[in-house]
Amino acid sequence: MSLEILYQDEYLVAVNKPAGLLVHRTHLAKEEEDAVVQRLRDQTGRWVFPVHRLDRGTSGVLIMAFTPDIARQLSQQFMESETNKTYHCLVRGFSEPSGVINYPLAKLNEQKGRSRFKIEGTEKDAETHFTRLARYELPVAVSRYSSMRLSWLEVRPKQGRKHQIRRHFKHTYNPLVGDSCYGCRHINKVVKELWPDDFRLMLHASELQFTHPKTNEILTVEAPFDHKIYTILGKLAPYLQ
Repeated sequence: MSLEILYQDEYLVAVNKPAGLLVHRTHLAKEEEDAVVQRLRDQTGRWVFPVHRLDRGTSGVLIMAFTPDIARQLSQQFMESETNKTYHCLVRGFSEPSGVINYPLAKLNEQKGRSRFKIEGTEKDAETHFTRLARYELPVAVSRYSSMRLSWLEVRPKQGRKHQIRRHFKHTYNPLVGDSCYGCRHINKVVKELWPDDFRLMLHASELQFTHPKTNEILTVEAPFDHKIYTILGKLAPYLQ
């Protein structure tokens, strides 16, 4: 299946990555043949080189370079927090109207089939800004409660630490809906029962702003939500608070 191309020139290409698709094959998913790198190589007829990554369950703006040098220059912008990233996510509970989560994150030791754990002494600064766009309260049974509260957020992470948004909102007790690693199993169970065909990690990379490495032009690339996100937001609309 072809990827939705959001921007392309002779140096780089930006696509709207679907949820559930790997950016590239990894040692944790050796059996997977399908990934953005392979699809885009076949689609453009050129080799592509990853610049940054999105989690498998996350959809949205993803950039690839057509040469290693362009990939290196773009990656440097991400490493030095010179890009502006905007995400949207659905979380458990009523979050604060706006705020900043400033909580250092350590590297994770991950092995297939084993629990992940933090590597002590590897903590790095991580800062995530957010604004609540909507909040919902649904009259459903969740554990011992009679309703489910959810918040729809616009999020701007300053850095790009691994799972930064997911880990930060777990830290504030507002885990992301559909998150199997850091989420709330009770909320995930209810959401999956309510909307089984649309259940997914509710995290989308909506916009990315960066400097073109050749022209020095500031580029802003936007990615529309997929059908599942639009569907769930539509079903939540009657419960807007």
